[in-house]
Amino acid sequence: MRIGIDLGGTTVKAALCTEDGTLLCKDSLPTRTGNAAGLKADMKTLALSLCRAHSCAAEDVTAIGIGVPGSFDKKTCTLRFGTNLGLNNVSFADAFLPEFGCPVHLDNDANCAALGEATAGAAKGTRNMLMVTLGTGVGGGIIINGQLYTGCNGIAGEIGHMVIRKDGEPCNCGRRGCLEAYCSAASLVRFAEHALEDGRKSVLAVHKGQLNAKQICDAVDAGDALAQELFDEYCGNLANGLASFVNLFQPESIVLGGGLAFLIEWGLYNLVTGKIVTGVTGTLISVVPFAEVMFPLLGAYVAVGVLVGVVGGSSAIRNYLKV
Repeated sequence: MRIGIDLGGTTVKAALCTEDGTLLCKDSLPTRTGNAAGLKADMKTLALSLCRAHSCAAEDVTAIGIGVPGSFDKKTCTLRFGTNLGLNNVSFADAFLPEFGCPVHLDNDANCAALGEATAGAAKGTRNMLMVTLGTGVGGGIIINGQLYTGCNGIAGEIGHMVIRKDGEPCNCGRRGCLEAYCSAASLVRFAEHALEDGRKSVLAVHKGQLNAKQICDAVDAGDALAQELFDEYCGNLANGLASFVNLFQPESIVLGGGLAFLIEWGLYNLVTGKIVTGVTGTLISVVPFAEVMFPLLGAYVAVGVLVGVVGGSSAIRNYLKV
């Protein structure tokens, strides 16, 4: 048995799988940001809960993989900088002791998602693709010529911290004008709150001060003028960032995933694709929704992409990456 954990800025998701990647059961808890001890305790609680749900012992689990948003040290299983988690320099190597004695592995959540989508999901059959995760933050995973590209230090692909506007909105990373400052769920809420404070009329006014991304997306679907304006601006900013990536790498496809992409549904892909067209040179790539792939990548590339739905085995990853 293997356990995969997706450590998100809003939710911690976990799944128990067989050695070949068959999904057995899943569970989740809200993320306790800024609380390393509490977060590690919750992760162990989820792991034990999964074992109980499937009537297996902790000793039956051969590996645990964690997908994290931020930079990390794979050898020491340490999250170095997790801005959206409010955590820095936190080791997860001992998070599951003493109940679980198996190896614990760490990798970037967007890289996990990229591998999952490239091997068994929305980008299956492509050799060059970009995975963009739109949630509490904005993450990216890059596949080039069938290989996960991680750069010289293992942390390449942070598309969310590509600057799209000089001296723009402040970002949690400390810089200004990052894509994440315009295209995360938090930024969408911030822009909506500012508009309401300026007196704009909207159905969102009843939630003023307590807005969340889902409420804004629901208002878009309901035809609210302000929400639709914010959504259009959001898509324009996202397209600006993606167009720059396309001009640099010319991928076959871009897969948009994460909680925010799931909430916004199909309108996102149509609008973003249209806006990208005006900013790129070369063959038009496809922008597609994620296939909700849940992938425990325990082996040569150890990671987890916990997105409930179609499940692929780790052997498919090794075959794809030829490792």
